[in-house]
Amino acid sequence: MLVLLLGGLIAAALAWVNGAHGGQLVFPGAAATVRAAEAPPIDPVRQLLVALTVIIATARALGAAFRLVGQPAVMGEVVGGLLLGPSFLGHVAPGLASALLPAAVAPSLNIVAQLGVILYMFLVGLEFDPGLVRQRRLTTGVIAYTSIAVPFLLGVLLAGGPLAGAANAGVPFASFTIFLGVALAITAFPVLARILTDLQISQTPLGGLALACAAANDATAWGLLALAVSVAQAELTSAVTTLLLTVGYVLLMLAVVRPMLRALTPVLERRGRLSDGGLALMTVLVLLAALGTEYIGIHALFGAFLYGALIPHDSLLARELRVRLEAVVRIVFLPAFFAYTGLRTQLGLVETSADWLLVGLIILVATLGKVGGTIIGARAGGLSWPEAWALGTLMNTRGLVELIALNIGLDLGIISPTLFTMLVLMALATTLATSPVFRWLTQRQPWTLTAAPPGATLTAPKSPSGSSSRAERDARRAP
Repeated sequence: MLVLLLGGLIAAALAWVNGAHGGQLVFPGAAATVRAAEAPPIDPVRQLLVALTVIIATARALGAAFRLVGQPAVMGEVVGGLLLGPSFLGHVAPGLASALLPAAVAPSLNIVAQLGVILYMFLVGLEFDPGLVRQRRLTTGVIAYTSIAVPFLLGVLLAGGPLAGAANAGVPFASFTIFLGVALAITAFPVLARILTDLQISQTPLGGLALACAAANDATAWGLLALAVSVAQAELTSAVTTLLLTVGYVLLMLAVVRPMLRALTPVLERRGRLSDGGLALMTVLVLLAALGTEYIGIHALFGAFLYGALIPHDSLLARELRVRLEAVVRIVFLPAFFAYTGLRTQLGLVETSADWLLVGLIILVATLGKVGGTIIGARAGGLSWPEAWALGTLMNTRGLVELIALNIGLDLGIISPTLFTMLVLMALATTLATSPVFRWLTQRQPWTLTAAPPGATLTAPKSPSGSSSRAERDARRAP
């Protein structure tokens, strides 16, 4: 049904575009070409509407297809965005690509995408649960920071070795090395949460520990990324000033905004739901928080994330905000971001065997660093080898958060378009591998369905005969 919908929407879009071009739209291989100079100018609003129509339909279709093969829908949406870019559609049917997603639509699409990322990071902040970290503080802390320290150091070594020539001229080497370390160290907290739900282990001790480690990991990674951004955007003295302003901003949010939100939350929850006025107020505050970090000199998404993290994640206010915002962000804004990323990803830049060897090296180093770093921390925290391997596989999820970071690096000129493409491929490969590798690792050792008390084993109970427990069999039958 979704495929038919996609075909119908694309056909309608093509009909309109062909009419706008005076019937001159011709596919590659024909003798004629699109005579754009003879066609009337296309209204940019119509152009954006056509682009969003195709983007949303493609994202929904591929998201559904990916769920059928055991992958999170968001990865299908990411792949859909890449397929609409020059790496596939622009290569196979350049005339069609220029009609549906012309270069002129990129600035408008970028605005939609950036707004979507800001709102998305606010929602990620709403999901952040400090209690997860506090429940097993020592174990979580050890695993979280070894899982970020090891890949970060390996990324720094890559930046100073095989990838030294990939840094753009004029970019401070410190900024390049920090950024590459962060790119290898990121764990995508929201995508991981979706994978855990799909695997039916989100409420198990292993799932809770993975989420706690990913939350602490992401908070540290965003801090390091903010440092890389501040160094890239200014000289050393100005970078120090930016860093100090960032610290002051965080302290202001903690000392002033958090108490204000605590006082405001009961007022907004008084009616048992969030009113339209309350939603408008919270949206304005999100934008102001994002504007604050943008003025400081770090990306606007940092302010949005921090503001969301200050709202109690289990409050009625947080639940109402998620309900009211999540659908439109997930269906409209994020696919626009994926498509914008796809327009900037050019597989043609990775053309030589040496380039592809570098892609393989980046994927290998990122995986070894993330999985290895997690295993080191997990073993130090008392987990068994099977548990450590399973947790390391889950922490190797990158996905959407990685793409956001990579777009920031490309926008600031920290990384080149070629390295951007290589890192996008790394993000896709590591995230797509998470679910199948985890299933393979745990096929003989499934996990419990409900959280166990601290110190309890993470492995599932077996019946006396050695077969799976009734709870496990029920879970497998569950949709």
